[in-house]
Amino acid sequence: MKNSLLLLIALLFVFTVMAQLQPGFNKEELIALLKVSAQFGSPSYAAEMGVPDGYKKLYRSAVVGLDNCWELWRTDKGTPVISIRGTTKEQVSWLANFYAAMIPAKGQLQISNTEQFDYDFAENPKAAVHVGWTIATAFLSKDILPKIDSFYYKGAHEFYIVGFSQGGAIGYLLTAYLYGLQREGKLPADLRFKTYCGAAPKPGNLYFAYEYEAMTQNGWAYNVVNAADWVPQTPLSVQTLSDFPPLNPFNNADAVIKKQKWPKRWALNIAFRKMAKPGNKTKKVYQKYLGDYVSKSVKKALPGFQPPKYFNSSDYVRTGNTITLLPKEEYYQHFPQDNSKPFTHHFHSAYLYLLQKM
Repeated sequence: MKNSLLLLIALLFVFTVMAQLQPGFNKEELIALLKVSAQFGSPSYAAEMGVPDGYKKLYRSAVVGLDNCWELWRTDKGTPVISIRGTTKEQVSWLANFYAAMIPAKGQLQISNTEQFDYDFAENPKAAVHVGWTIATAFLSKDILPKIDSFYYKGAHEFYIVGFSQGGAIGYLLTAYLYGLQREGKLPADLRFKTYCGAAPKPGNLYFAYEYEAMTQNGWAYNVVNAADWVPQTPLSVQTLSDFPPLNPFNNADAVIKKQKWPKRWALNIAFRKMAKPGNKTKKVYQKYLGDYVSKSVKKALPGFQPPKYFNSSDYVRTGNTITLLPKEEYYQHFPQDNSKPFTHHFHSAYLYLLQKM
């Protein structure tokens, strides 16, 4: 009996030590993870941010997909960190951003002559995501999954995921992808992920956002935004009547208008058409240029890639539990408004400054 009690106490101690991640926003945790993500920058950029105490880099991946890369770090408590690189100066990296047509949040991509990427970011058939960052997720996940598997069997059941800028957009999709694998029984159910997306653009539409927020609620994912930064407001969003849920009053608008007496019927018809037509036209232009046109360059960069059928929407929305950093007058003394430097408020230094003042 005594030995059994000692064994139980020992096991409880082991599980307590192993369970390092706590739900909820933690400023110091985020500052450390942003410094980790900054290590993708130039030597001077990375040195300015500094390596956080208690964090050690274990691995940097090869460059894959659309100039995508990730690093594996570990905290001094043994928690692995998956850090995803953002946009680089390479043209192909910007292709991932500009390939901004939407695709269903559940489906399959032909990413090469021999490889298909099956993904399940969300269950709702109206959920849709950014195609360029889905391609990046496809290539990165091939290398990330074996590392997760290796660490899991060494006893690590908890992982941080961090991404900044484009890396944050990919971080949303990677997180959703991993939870999707758990739903399908392809990853252990006791794996836990805590995600921080910094300065991230919008990854998908409202129906994707709903599911992402539901699967990460109770403090397991955060989106951190500098209110002076323009990047989180991208991609451009176009909302049309088709983006509403199936049950909405606009579905019966024509019938309601027909019941009105002339000239009220005539005036309502004109107003309704003028409201609906520009959005639909803009959405078609969006899909033509940021879908069909850009896909030609993506095919050149990725031999064997087959452009998918696009989802009929461009209604990008801000996603996740958002931590908003509001600049004050003192901030602009350090980071002045200068039209010749459009990324001033997007760099790690601006975010870290605001976090430290928080």
